[in-house]
Amino acid sequence: MKIFNIPSNSSTFTGFILLGFPCPREGQILLFVLFTVVYLLTLTGNGSIICAVHWDQRLHIPMYILLANFSFLEIWYVTSTVPNMLANFLSDTKVISFSGCFLQFYFFFSLGSTECFFLAVMAFDRYLAICRPLHYPTIMTRRLCTNLVINCWVLGFIWFLIPIVIISQMSFCGPRIIDHFLCDPAPLLTLTCKKDPVIELIFSALCPLPVFVLFLFIVGSYALVLRAVLTVPSAAGRRKAFSTCGSHLTVVSMFYGSVIVMYGSPPSKNEAGKQKIVTLFYSVVTPLLNPVIYSLRNKDMKKALKKLWGT
Repeated sequence: MKIFNIPSNSSTFTGFILLGFPCPREGQILLFVLFTVVYLLTLTGNGSIICAVHWDQRLHIPMYILLANFSFLEIWYVTSTVPNMLANFLSDTKVISFSGCFLQFYFFFSLGSTECFFLAVMAFDRYLAICRPLHYPTIMTRRLCTNLVINCWVLGFIWFLIPIVIISQMSFCGPRIIDHFLCDPAPLLTLTCKKDPVIELIFSALCPLPVFVLFLFIVGSYALVLRAVLTVPSAAGRRKAFSTCGSHLTVVSMFYGSVIVMYGSPPSKNEAGKQKIVTLFYSVVTPLLNPVIYSLRNKDMKKALKKLWGT
């Protein structure tokens, strides 16, 4: 079965081949249609939350401002991979240029790092709202919220500057075939002409560091939230506090659960297949589900979305 064509003149071939999801032509077309629908639904869902927060004055508070920025992030996060994936479904060669691969690597992982920062800031916001309710308005001001948003974007994109500079200066040998649907650092490092343990150590340390450090911060924040909620005397008060955090906890569990499976589990025989499925979940499925999760149990958001769609 012919899945892709390697350029015949390998000496002039400048790029990588992303295998993606090898299957017959009919399967490629089916996947193209499926991921096109998923991509459009993701844009629509997250775009609706942004518009609802922008147009509804009741939602001009830190919690929803952070949510709107998070939805904006999710749009770009899924856009960093899905359009190229869709093009590859219809391509015979599945080639991505060196510059295209490095740019995808930088933006995908920078946006992923930014998502970790946003999830941590949103956990901090919930901690203040539940554990410091009387001081919340004076602490979480519009100015602080704006500064936190800016810092999330800046820190997320600064973090991967060193890895992208290092990997863009490397030389690559062999067939340059990446058994993935995106330019992931692990398969890229296996294609380098000269193995450097120091560089591999830098990548293995820098890439997962913000994920796990910020995850510990989120766990610590919700441990304090849980302790505060358990001291609430009424069951109704406890339910209200838990419902305030429920959506965010669900998103955190989905994102970090898949990332921990990706980086924390021991290598398996079907490593490439597992990496594709897990990466697909946190990079495509999670951005699709986030708008649904955040709007299902939030009355203010549901009202704003109904008003936006005229229902």
